Amino acid sequence: MKKLNLLLTLVVFGGLMGLFAPQQAEARPLYLKTFSEKYPKIAERASELKCGVCHGDSGKNKKKVSDYGKALAEALGAKNVKEKEDIIKALDEVGKKDAGDGKTYKELLEAGTLPPAAE
Repeated sequence: MKKLNLLLTLVVFGGLMGLFAPQQAEARPLYLKTFSEKYPKIAERASELKCGVCHGDSGKNKKKVSDYGKALAEALGAKNVKEKEDIIKALDEVGKKDAGDGKTYKELLEAGTLPPAAE
């Protein structure tokens, strides 16, 4: 009986430790993966920047969002979309928008250039 109580205590303690353990901070990995698949010319640079694609050059300040990031958030319509097809549809929609200098975001990204950073 003592062994059973000890085992139960260890299982409960282990579960609580797992529950409160720090989590990795990559909040939207499916967004980055889908973006990289859609724009292979920029995929290597995008994977270096991670969140910086939508949050500016460094991606460290999550409160700053570039115009591209704002347009993507609007096209997604929800905070954390989990369906890849919905993300692709949103990327297509944002790709049609003007990125400045008479180019669309799609043209810019397909040429291997990231959208302008957040100011």
